[in-house]
Amino acid sequence: MKNILIQFSAIAITFLFATTSCNNASTESNEQVAETPAEPVETPVAPAIQDTTKPVMAKEDKIYAIKTSEGVIKIKVYKECPIHMANFDKLVAQKFYDGILFHRVIKGFMIQTGDPDSKKADPNAQYGIGGPGYTIPAEILPQFYHKKGALAAARQGDQVNPYKESSGSQFYIVQGRIMPQDQLVQFGGKFSPQAIKDYGIIGGTPELDGEYTVFGETIEGIDIVEKIANTITVTNDRPKKDIKIISIIAVTK
Repeated sequence: MKNILIQFSAIAITFLFATTSCNNASTESNEQVAETPAEPVETPVAPAIQDTTKPVMAKEDKIYAIKTSEGVIKIKVYKECPIHMANFDKLVAQKFYDGILFHRVIKGFMIQTGDPDSKKADPNAQYGIGGPGYTIPAEILPQFYHKKGALAAARQGDQVNPYKESSGSQFYIVQGRIMPQDQLVQFGGKFSPQAIKDYGIIGGTPELDGEYTVFGETIEGIDIVEKIANTITVTNDRPKKDIKIISIIAVTK
């Protein structure tokens, strides 16, 4: 199975579910080597069961503190993505993420986590295909895009997942790179004035827009995201030194 990767669609991305970053991105052993980051994709062993729960939209966004071995990252999960919010909230309550590694990190692209198998922390193992055993429907909304700090769900590739359903647990946080307006044209589509401004000033990964569900963003601790993204990695973009989630808790604003 492939790791869950993020697709650099326009630039031959192989995965965001397990996926890529910039020129130093590596690919899975069974993937074609590319200069650009791989997309996040999960390789299924058997058809995934979709969680069909349809929660009611919350009245406001929810805030969570992700305590990692490198520091705390505070995220906001969007109320406009009620399925992803409910699922994330459920997993946090179950302490599902406690002890899980950031199993794939690509400088200039993103940091990915959420594979429960990584709790084993075998130094020679490849992670990125584990999850809770189900997928959830995509909630890809045009107002949410892959700016720096964006929180998005990894998923299997289009060839086995044409509806772009999200992994039940794996997610990534964007580091990205500065992308001036004249470079955005290579990705096609239409970018809002705010998106153009954000990509030009703080950066991101615009090639992933419309392909993965962005369901939140980083509101504090972007320096921790940078620190993790810039760590030394080995085979399959796994950090040389294990970086783990110690806990995730819901917090008030």
